[in-house]
Amino acid sequence: MSNIYVFPGQGAQIVGMGAELYKTNTAARAVFDEVDDALGEKLSNIIFNGPMDELTLTKNVQPAIMATSVAMFRASGLPLPEYVAGHSLGEYTALCIAGAISLADTARLLRARGNAMQAAVPVGMGLVSVVLGLDADTVRDICEKCGCDMANDNCPGQVVISGLKGAVENASEKLKEAGARRVMPLALSAPVHCRAQEPSIEIMRAEFEKVKIETPKAKWISNKTCTVIENPDEIKEALIYQLTHGVRWRESVLEMVNLGITNATEIGPGNVLSGLIGRTTDKIETKKLEV
Repeated sequence: MSNIYVFPGQGAQIVGMGAELYKTNTAARAVFDEVDDALGEKLSNIIFNGPMDELTLTKNVQPAIMATSVAMFRASGLPLPEYVAGHSLGEYTALCIAGAISLADTARLLRARGNAMQAAVPVGMGLVSVVLGLDADTVRDICEKCGCDMANDNCPGQVVISGLKGAVENASEKLKEAGARRVMPLALSAPVHCRAQEPSIEIMRAEFEKVKIETPKAKWISNKTCTVIENPDEIKEALIYQLTHGVRWRESVLEMVNLGITNATEIGPGNVLSGLIGRTTDKIETKKLEV
């Protein structure tokens, strides 16, 4: 029997997340203050007060969700588990709480990542949509033919596609013809985990040169390989690879089962990952951290 903490990605944000913790918990307050200092601005004010349009900007929402998740973890006083994992930007959060990347560096990396992702595809030129009711292989094949990509394999019957707007719209029609139950656009300001993010690679490679990555103190399950990666150089390459390739969450959950993980605690805003784990396997008991 093993435990894992899992950390959410973009889309989990709500205005006001972490605000009560900031008022009542010293450890949580220190997290938000350190992130503000690292970024040289009051991101916490946007997190706590909005507006939602500003919080949802990729450059803001990535460090915002990370900061809130780390604040919740540190406020809880929980010990490190044997394993950690995260969905997309949640990988950075997992590495931060596992001691592989400092909080300040994690904030700066995610701000750079958000800026790079937005710069790669101007607002309005990209599209991200969720596809319900088709298997991942079918979606992947149709995306390949249409010039976009499968960005997330979340759980059986739920995948996300991403890319330039015309390509995703074309794929969406083909997916409906192939039997998709629904294809719905998501409110993201930049397409994620797709070939359109190629310009982000060199930008983030340069950012990682400024950062020291340590061996994680908990075993980190990578979205790239769906296996544990502990070598700092391999961690860096996995995070860079993630910019242009999909999140293999369903496969990561199946690997958790193979590793004997029986309990998963979701830490951060929302409870999306608990739902995805539950729809993938009945062998892992999930709970949401409440602090």
